[in-house]
Amino acid sequence: MTSEPLSAPHVHPVRVYWEDTDAGGIVYHASHVRFFERGRTEFLRALGVNQSDHADRAAADALLFAVRRMEIDYLRPAKLDDLLAVTTAVRDVGRSKLVLDQRLLRGDEVVAEAVVTVVAIGGAGRPRKIPDTLAAAFAAGVAAPQ
Repeated sequence: MTSEPLSAPHVHPVRVYWEDTDAGGIVYHASHVRFFERGRTEFLRALGVNQSDHADRAAADALLFAVRRMEIDYLRPAKLDDLLAVTTAVRDVGRSKLVLDQRLLRGDEVVAEAVVTVVAIGGAGRPRKIPDTLAAAFAAGVAAPQ
């Protein structure tokens, strides 16, 4: 799944709790999806995109991101109390889509990796263009101008 990202990865720490594990104390496969979601949310926040500002789906200028596709490779088990890091980096920016490379790390060890395609949608749930300033920020990995 590796490719050259456009920007340096954003890093978000997560701790493994009981609720994240199966009966054997290993991180349940669906918990990885939640960890990756948290990483994407914090990545957006670091770029100045606060999703709660766009939560009003009826607003004409609403900008929401919906997962269109997610491919995950589970490489090593993570366990209860592990301190992990979710990295998120931009692979590609299109007119209304964004492709992200995400990794779940325990130190230098890759636990899982994902390629996630999200699409920008407006308040009516229809695709919308990613604003140029935000697309540039995604590509550069820096906060978008306000």
